[in-house]
Parts: sequence; C-alpha cells; structure tokens
Amino acid sequence: MALVHDWLVTLRGGERVLDALCELYPDATLHTLVRRPGIGTARIEAMRHAPSLADRVPWARQRHRWLLPLYPAAIEALDLSEFDLVVSSSHCVAKAAIAAPGAVHVCYSHTPVRYAWDRTDDYLAGMSPAARAARPAIALAARWLRSWDKQTVGRVDAFVANSHNTAGKIRSFYGREATVVPPPVECARFADVQRPADGGSYDLVLGGLVPYKRVDLAVAAYARMPERKLVVVGDGPERARLHAMAPGNVTFIGRAEESQLPSWYAGARMLVFPGEEDFGIVPLEAQACGVPVAALGRGGARESVVDGVTGVFFEDESPQAIADAVRRLDALSLDPAACRANAQTFDRPVFLRRMAAAIAEARAAKLARLARAA
Repeated sequence: MALVHDWLVTLRGGERVLDALCELYPDATLHTLVRRPGIGTARIEAMRHAPSLADRVPWARQRHRWLLPLYPAAIEALDLSEFDLVVSSSHCVAKAAIAAPGAVHVCYSHTPVRYAWDRTDDYLAGMSPAARAARPAIALAARWLRSWDKQTVGRVDAFVANSHNTAGKIRSFYGREATVVPPPVECARFADVQRPADGGSYDLVLGGLVPYKRVDLAVAAYARMPERKLVVVGDGPERARLHAMAPGNVTFIGRAEESQLPSWYAGARMLVFPGEEDFGIVPLEAQACGVPVAALGRGGARESVVDGVTGVFFEDESPQAIADAVRRLDALSLDPAACRANAQTFDRPVFLRRMAAAIAEARAAKLARLARAA
C-alpha cells in the first residue's frame, strides 16, 4: 500500500495523523511532495520514503509554500501503479493522487485545500508588502486551483474527515459524504504531567504562527490584561510582526521540541485558541494535561471543547472577546479531571480502531462495486 502526505517539513497535527497511519501500515511506501529528512517522528522517519519531483527544487524544503503552482502536476506524477490501497493525508493536493485502476483510494481530509476554498483572503492578508503586488495573480491562481481540486474529487473512493466541520465542507465543496474520525491525541504522553499547585503562572498559545491562526488577536488581547502573562510557543512567518506588536507581558519562545511540550502545557493556567481550525489537536493536548481552553466558538473547537466543563467559547474574533473569555474562564476553576476525561475520548487507540474500520469498509465497498460492474 501507499501513504500520500502533502509535505513533511514540520511536525504538527497533520503529521500526528500521519504517524498513526504509519503505525497502521508500517510496510507502506510514504509519498510526499517535499520532505525535510529528520523532521518527522521516529516512526515516520523509519518508513520507505518516495518524495515527488518537487523535492528536487533546491530551496523547496525552506520555501515549500511558494511551490504551490507546481503541486497539482507533482501529485499527479506520483507513480502509484504498484499499489492496491492508497491512503492520502490531505490538506492541500494529496487527495488528487492517481491510484491504479481497481485500487482503493481513501482520503483522510484535514480540510479541503484552504488556499483555494475558504481561506484565500486570510493568506493574502498575511503576505509581505512586496508580495501584495502579486495579489491579483495569486487570487486568479486560487480560482484555478479550486476548479482543478473539484475536478479531482472522483479519484477518491471514500473520504474520512477529521471533524464534522470538515465533513460539512466536503459535502458543500465536493458534493460527497465523509466518515468522521477525529485525529489521535496521544494521551499517554501527558499521563504523568503534574500541574503546579497554583494552577500555573501563565496563559499559553501554542501552534504555528501563520495568519489564519489569529495569534495577533491574542497578543492584542493581552495588551488589555497587563496583570496576566501570555507565553507563545511556536514559529512561523508571522513571528516578526507579532513580536513587534506585543506588549511586555507577552513572551515568544519559538519552536519547542516535542519533549518540551508537556511541560509547557503543564505550567499554563489555560490555553488560548484564537483562530478557527478545521479540528485542532492542540486544545485536546492541553485538556489531556488537565488544562482548560478559551477557544473561538467555531470550527473544530466546538467538537473538542465542552463549554463550561473543559473550557469556554468566545464568539467574536476580537481582542476584547478573548480578554473577556480569559477572565471568565479564570473565574470558573474547572476540574482538571474533566479535561483529561474528555481528551481520553480522542485517544490514539480510538483513532486506530476507527480508521482501520473506515478503510476496511471502503475496500469492501470498492470490491462490491467492481463485482457488480463485472
């Protein structure tokens, strides 16, 4: 069998799903558009790797997003002729991989490609002033990518969505139904985490510093709460801009090693989750440590945070709404045990069982269709 993943240049939520798929299929060949060796988990690194032609571009691993116009051709050029099962892990173009005739292609969709469908404006807003001159061309390319993406839907035999939120987008954009299997949370990594007796000394934002995650709103919110401390763990193209606008009570740590993440969660009074995600593993990792969440009440957070039990929601994308939610959550003193119990329902073994069942169902359905056609 083959696994297909868009690119392997960072280690985030999508790569956590990929790691679990590698556990299900350790003998698979892992195809990626671009790969930075050594960035993945030990399980991912141990796989048989087959990067695409795009990986040969000298600066591809550092500027992979700039290669987006090449990715449709690169994904279609992957040679999957020897595989009878293809599982794609897709947030961009991986779902358009071409399986062999008669093979089964199951797509685990993190989201329909954001740049083309519902997040184009967010990415354009985050561009540098010099790059903004190219906005009309980029918007035109996004429209072309949207058209191409929809035309490739028929290459997928069965969609598996990371959330009901994503399943709704698949239904709306592609006209297809999807089985929902939330991403895995490795609760065992956080089982021994001990929180400070005082509940933590800072609030936490953790994740990639990219425009759509709206970390800028959280930074602006803490300018209104000088009595509180915010720690931002993560890196990305927004870091310089965020650092320039940050008040003195906001600290930027940069990218943390995986082994350090449990400690960062454990020391936090709460996690602040300011952007809309299609699902988002970070709020569940925080809850696995007993840490409550103040989250924007849209997207996947509605499926992973229990309002008034493991966190609170704010409805407006504004600094004031975040500040109000932080103060409201701080006053609730939610039970850490309830947070941990909620995270357990998304534990890795649950994902492995449900994903294996979804793939088996897709294979059986394809075999039945082929038998009827014969």
